[in-house]
Amino acid sequence: MHDLSLFSLEGSVALVTGASSGIGHEVAIGLSRTGAKVIAAARREDRLVSLVEKIEQQGGEALAVALDVTQRDSITHAFDKAEEKFGQPVNVIVNNAGVGMAKSILNVEKEDIDHVMNTNFTGVFYVAQEGARRLVAAQAAGSIINIASILGMGGKKAHTIYCASKAAVVNMTRSMALDLQSKNIRVNAIAPGWFDTEITHDYFQTEDGQNFLQQTPAGRPGEVKDLIGPIIMLASDAGVFVNGVTLPVDGAHTATWI
Repeated sequence: MHDLSLFSLEGSVALVTGASSGIGHEVAIGLSRTGAKVIAAARREDRLVSLVEKIEQQGGEALAVALDVTQRDSITHAFDKAEEKFGQPVNVIVNNAGVGMAKSILNVEKEDIDHVMNTNFTGVFYVAQEGARRLVAAQAAGSIINIASILGMGGKKAHTIYCASKAAVVNMTRSMALDLQSKNIRVNAIAPGWFDTEITHDYFQTEDGQNFLQQTPAGRPGEVKDLIGPIIMLASDAGVFVNGVTLPVDGAHTATWI
């Protein structure tokens, strides 16, 4: 077997949540190029049409499904549609859907907590749980990849609720891995550092943003493409003995933390 075949996802069906833009959009394309059939999921299905068209134009197979991770019926429906389309259970899950929250703890309301935790933690749990249940029923192996954040491993001013939600994902990933190890289902997390996305792009163009980047080891923000390789490794046989890990992809940013 050629070494590179370890990274192949031929025969896999991959669900990517939050696929309408940013990280999810690029990861869906990356997984397809590695051979996976892709279910691109987001709250608004219409925003996924161009993504599916791009994957199909490149010779891949994809399906767009509406998915609100805060609604269990919506999660069940998405997995049902995936199985109807591809005739097998989803065996790779990239739990990417999430929301941000920058607000002082003095101003946080219950609605803020519910909004962030229901999406970033509870929604991630329910998607992983639904996928795991179906894999166990089919006696099939799988890989679940939760998108955490380096802010789940440390703190940041005015980000208490967001940091708490991502810290919950980090520890949930560890415990899920232990629960599912015997079922041949691996659970890992990716913790992105500071990336150039729609949310952060304008900030990184400012003087403050540039000064911040100059203080980081890499001296630049990450690009979304920097996440694709680590995710493919965790999704494929290349990561077959990697389980329960949260992998920072941050240009050594967390290496500077004491």
